[in-house]
Amino acid sequence: MLPITLLARIRIFNHLPNRHSLLNILLISTYELGHQPFGLASPAAWLRNAGFKVNCLDLAVEPVQPEVIQKADLIAFYVPMHTATRLAIEQFRHIKEIKKNTHFCFYGLYAPMNEPYLRKLGVRTILGGEFETGLVSLCLRLRDNGNNGSNGIQPEPVVSLEKQNFVTPYRKDLPALSKYAHLCYENAPRKIVGYVEASRGCKHKCRHCPVVPVYNGRFRIVDRGVVLNDIRQQILAGAQHITFGDPDFFNGIGHAIPIIEALHDEFPDVTYDATIKIEHLLKHDQFLPTLKETGCAFVTSAVETIDNQILTLLNKGHTRADFLRVVNRFNELDLVLNPTFMPFTPWTTLEGYRELLQMLYDLNLVANVSPIQLAIRMLVPQGSKLLELEEMKKYILPFNEEKLMYEWLHGDPKVDEIQEEVFRLVMSANNQDASRWETFTGIWDLVHQKLNLPTPNLSEIQLTTTIPYLEEPWYC
Repeated sequence: MLPITLLARIRIFNHLPNRHSLLNILLISTYELGHQPFGLASPAAWLRNAGFKVNCLDLAVEPVQPEVIQKADLIAFYVPMHTATRLAIEQFRHIKEIKKNTHFCFYGLYAPMNEPYLRKLGVRTILGGEFETGLVSLCLRLRDNGNNGSNGIQPEPVVSLEKQNFVTPYRKDLPALSKYAHLCYENAPRKIVGYVEASRGCKHKCRHCPVVPVYNGRFRIVDRGVVLNDIRQQILAGAQHITFGDPDFFNGIGHAIPIIEALHDEFPDVTYDATIKIEHLLKHDQFLPTLKETGCAFVTSAVETIDNQILTLLNKGHTRADFLRVVNRFNELDLVLNPTFMPFTPWTTLEGYRELLQMLYDLNLVANVSPIQLAIRMLVPQGSKLLELEEMKKYILPFNEEKLMYEWLHGDPKVDEIQEEVFRLVMSANNQDASRWETFTGIWDLVHQKLNLPTPNLSEIQLTTTIPYLEEPWYC
């Protein structure tokens, strides 16, 4: 809930004459995994309710609009992930050259993690965690004090985990859902996808996860009515499938299940997907049939690795055997598992990487895994819990401000070399529209050549079910 003082200021502001002309706000998103950004739609609703004029710009699918930028008194960049932050900094540098006196804000998960660097660049306000309240407060103080706002001192907490009463996101100013990633099935029409968040943060403390430095094991739910209203408005706008963008949809199982049951009751033909930990899929096994019954197209789960030692270092909360149990259970229920991986870490071995490929083939999961997942190198951002590991310190290099990460080198240069070659192979295959199977076999051949081993022949598996997937496969 908004603090009483903030609510009072909003009420006073709403009775001022010509209040819409007092401050022009521009919210910018640069990248959000091919989804229409919740991180623009949600604060847009809060700010409009507070009486402000708000424009939204999603540079992932639309060009820069100089006339909108020129009118803005406050420009706030939404940075929910690493890629989005680097792109936002690039845009910020260009815009700041022509808007020197504008107040700039960065908000979202990666804003507080990169606070020192962002402030050095000239960003005035940094907001993380539950940022909507902070954005409203920022706009009120800019209105009261001019663009400098409180003499350049930020009174809002950089990270706020206070509970908020969410409102239905305002999406009318955003590009049409058809411009974003679609759900694909082989030999079937693509589906338009909507995106909602039923919760933020996470109960767990996986060491490599960027959510942990900000939320530190806490999570916040979005009111059920707000989630369902947001789903309804997106379905009215053409959505045929809904992605739940929660870091872990089963963090609040008592919150999640009623939402998908209500979704299915009202819109039985609309499918959905969600991200759920292996640990939660086992703990809440009794609810897996509910996923199938309510139209779950697939579940994404961050498996990361099949090496138990690395899983322990990452504090993932599951083992290799747990992953195999979930695969078997999904096969029993005819549910689709979309496992994601972080195969290249300082502790990865070439033989361990080859073993991962072998397991995916043996488990008939080649079609379930986006090829980019086989090329991902562990990212160590500012504030990462990985930096606390003694096992990490001998590999880490100084923080690279331009890349917004601590670089690291593997003890075996061949592992770093093969990661780069796999990445190039995946990018080339993507440009040529190669199938997942074709890309996988290319990686398979490459790895065996690097290990100086004979390359076993792989027989393409005849799938009994069609594997659905989103067009945008990136997860960093």
